[in-house]
Amino acid sequence: MSETFSLGGDLTVDRLGYGAMRLTGEGIWGYPADRDNAIAVLRRAVELGINFIDTADSYGPHVNEELIKQALHPYADDLVIATKAGLLRTGPGEWPILGKPAYLRAAAEASLRRLGVERIDLFQLHRVDPDYPLEDQVGELRKLQEEGKIRHIGLSEVDVDQIKAAQAVAPIVSVQNLYNLANRQHEAVLDYTTEQGIAFIPWFPVASGDIARPGGVLDSAAQDHGATPAQLALAWLLRRAPNVLPIPGTSSIAHLEENTAARSIELTEEEFEKLSALA
Repeated sequence: MSETFSLGGDLTVDRLGYGAMRLTGEGIWGYPADRDNAIAVLRRAVELGINFIDTADSYGPHVNEELIKQALHPYADDLVIATKAGLLRTGPGEWPILGKPAYLRAAAEASLRRLGVERIDLFQLHRVDPDYPLEDQVGELRKLQEEGKIRHIGLSEVDVDQIKAAQAVAPIVSVQNLYNLANRQHEAVLDYTTEQGIAFIPWFPVASGDIARPGGVLDSAAQDHGATPAQLALAWLLRRAPNVLPIPGTSSIAHLEENTAARSIELTEEEFEKLSALA
């Protein structure tokens, strides 16, 4: 199993990344209660060998990108920071969609300033806005790419037809959809991205609820490995396909270290099949 993935063919990243969304206030709104802790978590992630960090202008809003710059700028040469635009924030827990091309351009340019970079490594359309043609939304990102403001283009929460439509406008290097051991609604998208060599970035990658209950298959397999159910869920994702880049998020250094340790867990074929059958 490869431990790295070549994003867009030219950015090699460790397959276990870090989702920075939780480093904000309640409702993904405002600054975290402990800003020093947030800075420490980001720095510890890089110390642990994580070189793919996912954020968005809507986390905070803006707070997440600002914290990343404060913690990690100037950035290591191999550090890849992915951000997104396409969701507005009107209050805690509120996420209206806006994919107006002029807005996406303004958002990208604002993210450049907040992150302190001349070019964004991976810029993702956070949601497809049904009020504007998909081709126009992706087309604006393509223009930004041609201008050298973004390096690669990604999508989020899309189906296979939408990916194909976007590919007709610009090269797509990543898709970020909800996916985990318990929620497999995007199997077709995962299969298509694998076939296309596109990174599949599952958000909310750690399974929860009934599937992680004490005494179940996940819990038993975790005990066999001397690991936690969360670690096994991440190990399953890493085994699922070579283009899967899980981005577990946390505001705790201890939890971050626990998640990162999932890289060293190797599931047997039998364990993988038993876990795969859970959903």
